[in-house]
Amino acid sequence: MPRIYPLFSSSSGNCTYIGSGSEGILVDCGASFTKIKNALLLNGLDMSCVKAIFITHDHSDHIKGLRVLTKKTGIPVYSQSGTLDSLYDMGLILSSAEDIKDHAEIGSMKISCFPTSHDTLSCGYRITFEDDTSCAVCTDLGYVSDEVRNGVSGCSAVLIEANYDPEMLRLGDYPAHLKARIRSDRGHLSNSDCGSLCAELIGCGTTRFILGHLSRENNTPETAEYAVESEIAKKGYQRNRDYLLSCAPVETSGGFVAF
Repeated sequence: MPRIYPLFSSSSGNCTYIGSGSEGILVDCGASFTKIKNALLLNGLDMSCVKAIFITHDHSDHIKGLRVLTKKTGIPVYSQSGTLDSLYDMGLILSSAEDIKDHAEIGSMKISCFPTSHDTLSCGYRITFEDDTSCAVCTDLGYVSDEVRNGVSGCSAVLIEANYDPEMLRLGDYPAHLKARIRSDRGHLSNSDCGSLCAELIGCGTTRFILGHLSRENNTPETAEYAVESEIAKKGYQRNRDYLLSCAPVETSGGFVAF
């Protein structure tokens, strides 16, 4: 049974393992090599289980551990060609990294990408397994585009961004320009917008949601879950009957979502 292990998830660092106990991939590499290795071990996984790394975009909270991890392990890196060019220019990868193009096949998994609206070239990933079940990781998006809807629709499980609570952001200490960037169509997804998308996805068969990339300054897990659950309830769906909901931890203490 496939599993999603959210190893790190916040504005400080993001890294998710998807697969089985013997074979899987990392989506993003936003923590140090040592921290990722230890997080895998805490979940009963060895670094040898990781067959590829898929990078969503070139912001530091998604790539800070990439140079050391690839140097120590030689694990291949995949992303969009523009992102790979940026990573290569920063000295984080070798020129042998792989452009995902239409899709990539890693063991029994098929991985495809879809664009997200952010202030750099960015994407989400859909992972399909040999039994045709699928999951997706979709963070760092200012709004839900048709490409995003198509990318995540029909997945059994989705790790989806619930970055901020609008009122916490409005009253917080961030400067005005940063608040505007977060709220923009090239920023991040609010709790309520995340909930609206989740309600749509339940109608398409999604039953497991992991809220990810929560801001540590403008959100809390309790606030995010309440807002998302409230939006979903407007469509008549009930938590723990029609769907399961959890928040990805800032740093794993062990745990996964199976689907």
